Amino acid sequence: MDDAERDRVEAQRAGALADELRRLHAEEAALHGRKLRLLADAFALAETQQARIPSARTKERDMPLRALAAELGLAVKVNDRTMQSHMWDAHRLTTSFAATVTALEEGRISRAHVTAIFDGGGAIDEPTARAEFERAVLEYAETTTPARTRAYARQQADIRNPLTLQERHDLAVQGRRIWVTDLDDGMSLLNQLLPTALAHGILDRTTRQAKLIKRVDTARRRAFRMTQDSTDAAPTGTPGSSSETAPDSCSETASGSVADSGLDEAAWFDQRTIDQVRADLVADMLLTGAPVIDPTLDAAPGGLGAIRATVQITVPVTTLTGVTSGGAELDGVAPVDPATARRLAGDAPGWDRVMTDPVTGMVLAVDRYQPSTAQQRYLRARDPHCRFPGCRRPARLCDDDHTHDHARGGPTDIRNLACLCRRHHTLKHSTDWTVRQLAGGVLEWTSPAGRPYLDHPPRRVVFVPGDETAAPF
Repeated sequence: MDDAERDRVEAQRAGALADELRRLHAEEAALHGRKLRLLADAFALAETQQARIPSARTKERDMPLRALAAELGLAVKVNDRTMQSHMWDAHRLTTSFAATVTALEEGRISRAHVTAIFDGGGAIDEPTARAEFERAVLEYAETTTPARTRAYARQQADIRNPLTLQERHDLAVQGRRIWVTDLDDGMSLLNQLLPTALAHGILDRTTRQAKLIKRVDTARRRAFRMTQDSTDAAPTGTPGSSSETAPDSCSETASGSVADSGLDEAAWFDQRTIDQVRADLVADMLLTGAPVIDPTLDAAPGGLGAIRATVQITVPVTTLTGVTSGGAELDGVAPVDPATARRLAGDAPGWDRVMTDPVTGMVLAVDRYQPSTAQQRYLRARDPHCRFPGCRRPARLCDDDHTHDHARGGPTDIRNLACLCRRHHTLKHSTDWTVRQLAGGVLEWTSPAGRPYLDHPPRRVVFVPGDETAAPF
C-alpha cells in the first residue's frame, strides 16, 4: 500500500468513526430526553398527590414531592435534594421549553445545548416572549456548539425579555446566598452570590487593604536594612561607608532576602502574596468582626458580634500525638490538615475521647471532660451527619430522633436514637417512609414503594502503628 492509498484508508476510517460518534451522540441525547420526560412525569405525580391534601400548610403539601424525590434519588444513588431540583427543572423544561426537549429527543442538540437555552431563557416569564426566544436560539443551537449557544442565548434574552434590567436585577438579588464547596488537601471554596457592585467593592477594599499591608511591610524592610547597614558600618569609622542605595536595596519582589539573611532573628516580615493577604483579611473580618447594622443588640447579649464560629472536628489520637498525619475530619464531610486539627483541639474548651473498634472502626464508647448528656456525645461520635442515605447535613445541625417514636413507646436509648436533619426528620414522620434501627446503629429505611435502603454509620479511619513505632498512649 502506497502513501496515497494509506491516507485514503485512514481518512475513510476517521469518517466512519465520526459517523458512529454522531449516532451515539444522538442516542445519548434521546436518552436524556426520555429521562427529562420521566422526571417531569414524577413531578406531575407529586402535584396530583398534593392536590388531595386538604391542608394549606406549605410543609404538609411539600411532603409528596419530598417523598418521591427520596424514592427516585436513592434508586440511582443521588441526594434527594438534588433529585428534587432535577424534577423541578424537568417540569419547567417540558412545560416552558417543549420544542427544546423535542429537539433533544430527536438528537438535534445535546444536553449542554438544553442547559444553555434553559439558563438563558428561564427568567423570561411572559409566554409569547419566551416562545420567540426559544425559536430563535434553538434554530441557532442546531448549527453550533453549546458555548456559542450560551452566548447567543444571553444576547437574545436581553433583547426579548419584557422586563427591564432593573426589574431583572431586583428579582435576581433575591437569590443572594453563601455556600461552601469542599476541595482536596483540606481546602474549601467559599462562594458568595452578591450584587455586582458589592462583590467588586469587597474585592477592591480587600485589595487596597492588602496593598497597604505590603507597603508598610516594604517600609519596615527598608528601615531594617538601613539599620543593619549603619550597624555594620559603625566599627570602621569610615565616613559615608553606609550604603547610599540602601532604601532601594530591598524591593517587594525580593522580599525574602532580608528575612532569610539571619541578621536579626527577632525581625519578622510579611512573606504573603497579595492574594493570600486578601483571603486572610476576608476570613479575619468574617470570623471576628460584627456587622455595622445589628438588629439583635437589644435582644441578645453582645448581638451578632458575640456569635463565634462552631465546627466539629474528629481527630485520631495518633494524629494529635504526631504518630500519623491524616484522618482528621470536619463534620464527617471534609478532611482537615493535621496542623489545623491539633491547633483546634488545643484551643477547644472541651473535647470528646472516642474509642473505636480496631477492625471495624465502629464507635464503642465516648468520654468527656466537660459535663454533657452522654447519649448526645455518643450520637455525635457515631453519626457525624444526617443518617438518611446520601445526606451530609452535619450532626450539629440535626435533630436527635427516636427511631421508634417516643410517643408510641420508643425508649430513649442509644439503640433507638439517630441524627436526622430537619428535612428527613419531617419526611419520616409526615410521609410513608419508615425506618428501623438494626444492630451496630445501622438504619434500614423503607420507601413508600417498599424498597429497603441501608445506611451504615460512617467508618472511622483507624491507624495502627508499625512494629518499629511505639504506641503514643
